[in-house]
Amino acid sequence: MLKKLMNYCKESYNELVHKVSWPTRSELSSSAVVVLCASLLIALVVALMDSVFQFIMEGVIYPH
Repeated sequence: MLKKLMNYCKESYNELVHKVSWPTRSELSSSAVVVLCASLLIALVVALMDSVFQFIMEGVIYPH
């Protein structure tokens, strides 16, 4: 059991060091900017939808 665990750890380390292609710093920065922009856009859309639904519900609950 311990031998299998040690073998698994060695193989995992070997794969991470030799087979995984890690992104460069510029690729990582570009991806982070894309994620940040998408997150802000989604947050704005959700806030807008919330405002619209609040306006509608206030009109239903407290009609003028």
